[in-house]
Amino acid sequence: MKTKLIAGLLLGGLLVYFSIRGIDFRDVAKHLQGIHGGYLVPVLVLMVAMQWLRSVRWGILLSPLEKVSQLSLFSVSNVGFLAIVAIPARLGELARPYLITQHSRIAMSSALGTIVVERVLDTLTVLLMAVFILMFTPAPSWMSRASGLLLFGTVSLTVLLVLTILFRGALERKAEILLGRLPERYASGALRLLHHFLDGFKAIADRGIVLRASVLSLVIWIVDALIIYLMFLSFRYQLPVSAAFVVMIILIVGIAIPAAPGFVGNWHYFCVLGLTLYGISKPDALGFAIVYHFLSLAVLLVLGLACLPFHRFTLADLRRQMTQTR
Repeated sequence: MKTKLIAGLLLGGLLVYFSIRGIDFRDVAKHLQGIHGGYLVPVLVLMVAMQWLRSVRWGILLSPLEKVSQLSLFSVSNVGFLAIVAIPARLGELARPYLITQHSRIAMSSALGTIVVERVLDTLTVLLMAVFILMFTPAPSWMSRASGLLLFGTVSLTVLLVLTILFRGALERKAEILLGRLPERYASGALRLLHHFLDGFKAIADRGIVLRASVLSLVIWIVDALIIYLMFLSFRYQLPVSAAFVVMIILIVGIAIPAAPGFVGNWHYFCVLGLTLYGISKPDALGFAIVYHFLSLAVLLVLGLACLPFHRFTLADLRRQMTQTR
């Protein structure tokens, strides 16, 4: 965790430097004065809608384990995403699985399994979008190569998850043999953790669930691209809709690597990188990145803090829960 935190802070600081290097902030302020504020209201509405859609999809993935009320899912998701941006080293990713155990009989390791499936769906959806967009939109060669490599890796992981479900019995028998060499108290705990974790993949075995979750994933990222396009209109950019998808994809890749809390640095650098591909000046692009980042964090903070009193937890709680599931 400390290594990831240090790496994230160093990289974030470096990217902040590259984002602002050579920029006169008077130019940034000048561009910000020309914003059309009327587009920001639907941007905020869509950001909240995106959070709601994420919670609906998570409920679908959790449904083979237990039906959880949509209100609880939305509330837990808001606190979970707040934790992701606030807690360093991605430890916040454990918040949602931990909190859902407080509102259901679902084991934390099983909930973690659904998060893995959710991430795979997100990555597959975005990369398939990237492949489609790159067929019709000129893009730098590095983006094409990176998208191809990520797509290959994600498809491989998807195949592995499917094989895990199909041959779960054999996998658990092999694990039982291997873990049988350990002392009983460790072996039983490890087998229980594996069993619960694999339970989180149950959604993959149901074609109806996979279809509904996949459609929602597509809708979620289309909404995200629409948010960026409305931001274009707010900044009076005359860019095609495809540019919103390209900026979204570049930004997603940028915040996936080690980042400081709140994705500071990563968000700004990669947002500027995406916009300058379309001829937007660096000061204007930085202003866009600052406003877009501020609005995104503001929505997460407001929703997360509003729900936080109902889902209090500490880092010690997360570590203790993980220890108990081992």
